[in-house]
Amino acid sequence: MSSADLISPRGEMRLNEPLARHTSWRVGGPARRFYRPADAEDLSAFLGRLDPDEPLLWLGLGSNLLIADQGFAGTVIQTQGCLTGLERRGETGIWAESGTACAKLARFAARLDLVGVEFLAGIPGTMGGALAMNAGAWGGETWPHVRRVRTIDRTGTIRERGTGDFTPGYREVKGPEGEWFLDVELELTPGDGAAGLARIRELLDRRAATQPIGLPSCGSVFRNPPGDHAARLIESLGLKGYRMGGAQVSEKHANFIINTGTATATEIAGLIDYVRNVVEHRTGISLITEVRRVAGGRP
Repeated sequence: MSSADLISPRGEMRLNEPLARHTSWRVGGPARRFYRPADAEDLSAFLGRLDPDEPLLWLGLGSNLLIADQGFAGTVIQTQGCLTGLERRGETGIWAESGTACAKLARFAARLDLVGVEFLAGIPGTMGGALAMNAGAWGGETWPHVRRVRTIDRTGTIRERGTGDFTPGYREVKGPEGEWFLDVELELTPGDGAAGLARIRELLDRRAATQPIGLPSCGSVFRNPPGDHAARLIESLGLKGYRMGGAQVSEKHANFIINTGTATATEIAGLIDYVRNVVEHRTGISLITEVRRVAGGRP
């Protein structure tokens, strides 16, 4: 199937789109095809016509992705900026599409006097990513609030699924293979929305004070090991500020790796591996990355 055949009447297709424009690290080579659907139905039709062997990568805000310098030899589907539906469902429910920014949902809920997801304001991603990795911060996690989801597969088939179809864990969720989150309905708790907004401001202030906000990063690089914190381990080994080319372990928060302006994906990957190897050699603890690496046509 040619590139022209793949263009939907309502979606937007770009060829050889630089992915550095769409990732929070500001690195990554071009995508062979970059598709922005008009809506869920348009996405379903597009997937139904896509070659089943075509490599496929889903992209929200790009905050947990390290895309190789050579790019992605397949099709990237961007949900952020397109699948952004957000509305109230009943007295205590909120429905959100996968491209909805987590921070936007947190504020939307508080303004409706619904509480429990204030922590999402500090997650630099979309709800699709939050569902896929059970995103959390400051003691809160995504999946305890999930009522039901809809997923979509490679053929464009949309399914409604309950929470029993998934097993959420720490920064991971196990569920049906070959399906991606399309939207979610959350169950929240009635409460004081003004207090919720104040809590959001407090959490964002704390985040700004402790994390390198405004510098290109992916957020936390490593999961916290049981009973400890990755940042503490990395800092204790004197790795704050350590650099490889344009990639640097943040001097503000040791579990962040920042692009100082000239970093390549190769340099960032090398620094991740170096930090992990030093921690394991010196402490015996093997850190697990939160960030997802994408090499060539392999997500």
